[in-house]
Amino acid sequence: MSESVPDVTPVNPRSPRDGKQPQPGRILFFDTTLRDGEQSPGCVMYGPEKLRMAHQIAALGVDILEAGFAIASEGDAESIRNIAREVGSSANAPVIASLARAKREDIEAAARSTEPAARPRIHTFLSTSDLHLAAKLKITRAQALDQIAEMVALARTYCGDVEFSPEDATRTDPDFLVRVCEVAIQAGATTLNLPDTVGYCLPQDYAGMFRMVRERVPGIENIVLSAHCHDDLGLAVANSIASIQAGVRQVECAVNGIGERAGNASLEELAAIFVTRRDQFPFRHNIVMNQLYPTSQMLATCISFGAAPNKAIVGANAFAHAAGIHQHGVIANPLTYEIMTPESVGVPHNSLVLGKHSGRRALEHRLIELGHRLSHAELDAVYHRFTELADRKKTIYDQDLIRLLKPEPKVSALA
Repeated sequence: MSESVPDVTPVNPRSPRDGKQPQPGRILFFDTTLRDGEQSPGCVMYGPEKLRMAHQIAALGVDILEAGFAIASEGDAESIRNIAREVGSSANAPVIASLARAKREDIEAAARSTEPAARPRIHTFLSTSDLHLAAKLKITRAQALDQIAEMVALARTYCGDVEFSPEDATRTDPDFLVRVCEVAIQAGATTLNLPDTVGYCLPQDYAGMFRMVRERVPGIENIVLSAHCHDDLGLAVANSIASIQAGVRQVECAVNGIGERAGNASLEELAAIFVTRRDQFPFRHNIVMNQLYPTSQMLATCISFGAAPNKAIVGANAFAHAAGIHQHGVIANPLTYEIMTPESVGVPHNSLVLGKHSGRRALEHRLIELGHRLSHAELDAVYHRFTELADRKKTIYDQDLIRLLKPEPKVSALA
């Protein structure tokens, strides 16, 4: 990219995937797996892995793909540029974003790295809480406002789509936060993201902050409000949902909820909530639901760990049933204990885990699947042997069940 200001054609503000004001009733998904997610210990990805994941995240249907932090390293800048060229160059591709501190060199690096994208975005940020201003940046509020105004305006000379985030917004003095929002909008920000950077908020706090800025900031109705929540108190998804109820129309999230410290809001959980609880959230979005599990699995191959077994939607136990009462119900009708089908989110099927909590119905069901239909008396006998084995063995395999069909011969005592 040359140092001269490029001729940027503004994106269509009515397109559902251009990162601008969404159509009424639509939620924009901003995926930060490759930026905030990769900053999590154990989640570093090399260039080819990031590109592979970017293709899959685009196939998942996200509206904005934050590809990295261009100034962080030459490798990150190159990865963003490759993603912009190979994933984001078509008319229906997601917006490709790069993070940038509110510094000239960061913004210029972000502009260069996202240039090949059909719809680039520069996402710039500056801390605004008094704690961060004093301890980290060592600047005054007035200096912060000047820096925000100057750098957002600079970003707009490179890109028609600029997002600004006041870092640590939820611990920023409300009156000062209002002024920050005013300055960012006046300087040309098209999306305003108010992050719960340290995961401190309760849902009512986070929703209240958005209601407050919507009431007090002039011109805020013309920009997209965005939520970015961390999971330090386990409330990232709950806070994101609360923000939607307060008027937010862009949610920032990550596959498997990876991210700094305890992570970000989980993309798959948010998408599933909007589908399963459409009665409360009558919004449309572009997420391709049956790609949730494949995307989660691909991420696990690119980083050093997969989703926790008890992770909602994509964890190994999300559609697994171990208790006999639950297994009986699921055999009769899966809706008794499943609020969505596994296939709807890309999981091949549910599973009945046989163990000491299982009942006769689950055992009979699995034996029939293995080709063994037993009489009532035979099933009682096998079930008795099964419970004895389950008290000694944590995992019961199919070969164990086959052996249980025939009782072990009794060994006669020697005379």
